Amino acid sequence: MRPRGGTTTVSSTATDATDVTDATDVTEASDPTDVTAEKAAPDAPDATDVSDGVDVSRRRWPRVLGALLAVALIATGGALYAEGRQLRDTPATANLALTDAEATTRVTGDVSSALGKIFSYGPGATAATRAAAKEVLAGKALQQYAALFGQVERQSADQKLTLTTEVVRAGVTRLTGSSAHLLVFLDQVYERRGRAPTTASAQLTVTAELREGRWWIVEIGST
Repeated sequence: MRPRGGTTTVSSTATDATDVTDATDVTEASDPTDVTAEKAAPDAPDATDVSDGVDVSRRRWPRVLGALLAVALIATGGALYAEGRQLRDTPATANLALTDAEATTRVTGDVSSALGKIFSYGPGATAATRAAAKEVLAGKALQQYAALFGQVERQSADQKLTLTTEVVRAGVTRLTGSSAHLLVFLDQVYERRGRAPTTASAQLTVTAELREGRWWIVEIGST
């Protein structure tokens, strides 16, 4: 027979070993260091990812600024074009008297020559003056002249009147491709038989039209 004390010793030893093993498992499963580490280090953005984001943002700004500058330049160019277009379309720039010296000189010369012819006559030369008027006057101007020149012919014959007209200055106030408006200053010398010559000045407004390559006076007014 084995002594009871030996059996009891073995059982006690096995029980102690089991207790030690269980204590070790509990310690490993609930390590306070691991729990603290997990709580102290939550999910944080990677430092490398943040740096990459800053670099991308820095690279994007020049492109954004370039696009804004392009839009601003386009808008400014459009505004300047519209303003220039308005300036080109103003009545002042459409007046050829301000830009076309050759055309202005031509209409001034034609009108001045015509006025000198139709307002110059003598007692025996009124027929020539009437014929000249039909070559330089048209429309309303010709009608007015024809109505008044009959009286002039009678006075010239009765009073032996001679009239000489000279254009001393003529200015084109407005000129287009087919019409012109002029302000004309005249010196006129009246001569009657047996009397001293008389000098007078006159100022006229004239409207002329370009027909078949020639300027025709279509309206005459006094100022």
